[in-house]
Amino acid sequence: MEAGFKPFSFSWTICLLGLFMLWTGQNIFARDVQDGLLSNGDFEASPWPSFLNGTVIVGETSLPSWKVQGTVEYIRSGQAQGSMVLVVPQGKHAARLGNDAQISQGIELDRGSIYSLTFSAARTCAQLETLNISVSPAAAASIDLQTLYNSEGWDAYAWGFKATSDKSELSFLNPGLEEDPTCGPLIDNVAIKKMYVPDHSDDNLVINGDFEEGPFMFPNSSLGVLLPPNLNYETSPIPGWIVESSKAVRYIGSYHFTIPEGKRAIQLLSGNEGSISQTIKTVTSKTYSLNFLVGDGGDECHQPLAVMALAGDESQVANYSSLMSDSYQVFNLSFTANSEDTKIAFYSLYYNTRMTDNSSLCGPVIDQIKVIDLAEINQGYAFQFPSRLVCGVNL
Repeated sequence: MEAGFKPFSFSWTICLLGLFMLWTGQNIFARDVQDGLLSNGDFEASPWPSFLNGTVIVGETSLPSWKVQGTVEYIRSGQAQGSMVLVVPQGKHAARLGNDAQISQGIELDRGSIYSLTFSAARTCAQLETLNISVSPAAAASIDLQTLYNSEGWDAYAWGFKATSDKSELSFLNPGLEEDPTCGPLIDNVAIKKMYVPDHSDDNLVINGDFEEGPFMFPNSSLGVLLPPNLNYETSPIPGWIVESSKAVRYIGSYHFTIPEGKRAIQLLSGNEGSISQTIKTVTSKTYSLNFLVGDGGDECHQPLAVMALAGDESQVANYSSLMSDSYQVFNLSFTANSEDTKIAFYSLYYNTRMTDNSSLCGPVIDQIKVIDLAEINQGYAFQFPSRLVCGVNL
């Protein structure tokens, strides 16, 4: 070997570390995002060991593709905190945010477009935990992590926003509401999707009544995606609908659930604390028919299952019975519009849990929501549902 060439010398180590920091620093700046996992959104690309003090990440740009502020820990699957094993939602690693800690990543978006963000979060303490999300310069929300909806110890959430700038910064912040500074949520599997906002059709006044347009879902995620309370139609992660309740509803897919029709549906949770609604355009004094499917999701949910459906001044209880149908039943409700805007809404009548653990929340599944002019039904122009039992007809 030539004199003076020392590949493992101190100077070479410093040089390599400098190049690594330059690379990670460049990678936190805005990049054009595609539908799916963000750059290192699963946190499987780890900091160099020299940038870890135990589990605490040292250095603002030490976590690849992310900028770190405050006490952020790099957590391994199976890692224990005292007598408790920390739950990593997916894969082998996740990021935990200490009090007032934040991680952020620059992203390039199409200004004026609507996006939905999907991420997984796990509590690490029994205390109140909240996660603040923002996409600079204008979009922000606070997600309540207090309610655990399943026995796995974590949930996937979706949040929608409108891009107000081509170059933005996505941030997750723990606002530090916990009394114990060692507590803090774990974040994993951060993904994004550019939303397509459909319009109603000639034969259906409901927008996105089949729920096929919604947030990104990982095929290997068996828990669905929670849609937290949201009153903004424009930025809803489930276009056309809002969640106007204190609890979330669950967006589910055909990978792991029984869906009445298509690949996506909504599972109603937590009784009347979890409801979805949509305001549709109607003609005053005209009579319409609200039609929808109810199923059990195929997730071993305790029965009875029942949905309260509301349309204008009318309401109806849709009782689902697995003895009467294999997977779903069709329900109809007629109503007369009192104005040009009519609200339709759905919630579960009961608080249901899965038979497998008696703690994971579940409920009835709704799909194929349709509203049409009752005169068109009488004239034979109405759509046809699949051949199944029709219940609660009020024509």
